[in-house]
Amino acid sequence: MLLMGFLDQLKEDTAAGLIPEKFSQIFQQFYLNYTHELEKHGEESAVLEPLFSTFLQLLKKQINSPYTFQPYHEKIRDPFDHYAFGLDFIRPLIDISSSSISGMEYLEEIVTHVKNGSNIILLSNHQTEADPQAISLLLEPVYPELGENMIFVAGERVTTDPLAVPFSLGRNLLCIYSKRYIDHPPELKLQKQMHNKKTMELMSELLSRGGKCIYVAPSGGRDRRNKEGVIEVAPFDPQSIEMFNLMAKKATHPTFFYTLALKTYHLLPPPETIQVELGETRRTSRGGIQLSFGPRIDMDHYEGYDNPDKHERRMKRAMHIWNQVARDYATL
Repeated sequence: MLLMGFLDQLKEDTAAGLIPEKFSQIFQQFYLNYTHELEKHGEESAVLEPLFSTFLQLLKKQINSPYTFQPYHEKIRDPFDHYAFGLDFIRPLIDISSSSISGMEYLEEIVTHVKNGSNIILLSNHQTEADPQAISLLLEPVYPELGENMIFVAGERVTTDPLAVPFSLGRNLLCIYSKRYIDHPPELKLQKQMHNKKTMELMSELLSRGGKCIYVAPSGGRDRRNKEGVIEVAPFDPQSIEMFNLMAKKATHPTFFYTLALKTYHLLPPPETIQVELGETRRTSRGGIQLSFGPRIDMDHYEGYDNPDKHERRMKRAMHIWNQVARDYATL
């Protein structure tokens, strides 16, 4: 009855035109998949009824009156706590007993730097829409404020897809258009470029205030499986890393770069191929997740830093940082 109550409400809202059929189908499949996963692992699935009922209300609100994200978005916790909702929604999927954080000594350095007013930029791989929530949930027992206050560089998909927006509203976001989507559609390219310029200006202001921890995935997208079915850490973009390096050098507070490797793929695997249209299928599985913090990166000294060609130098630096993340990922 509780289960049918939710599905009946979804069916009724879809029939009334409050939710497009495409999103209704995705939503229903996600709910049934999530329920099956919890029951398969002997977990209580009744917890999903209030979570999905709330999610349904938030989805209808977003479809009826889409939220417009500013270049810098601060998490919304009142009158509705989107941050807590995001954690509560993902929490049942994570088996804490088989989850872990590696590189605690580097994590402690990061926390100390932030407390002292310095900035941190985490150069990381990216695997799921739920990565911000996954990071916060693993940091909860040790450094909850770091996860809560972390700023995520976010692409347009998580700020425009109605199924992602309720979670994005609960995070601090620097909203950008990635190179992958900036030309789509072509007539909006200039507008998107101007938006990105504004975002970078705001990031510079944030770094100049100090005490900020910013997560960025220099790949510009999520990791995917290769032809052999193996999940690969996506290559890092040299120009993206150079841009963040320049922003860091302009800041009036010291800004340090560290690496972070995430293993969260099973929580919400991305589509097998890159999908331009909104409305990707959500499927999930319950299990452990891992974070691995790496050592501080020297952005000026690395193998190939003395190459006279600046493009070669940037490529070498990007590969140097990617190698660190890929090595740490391989140990998880």
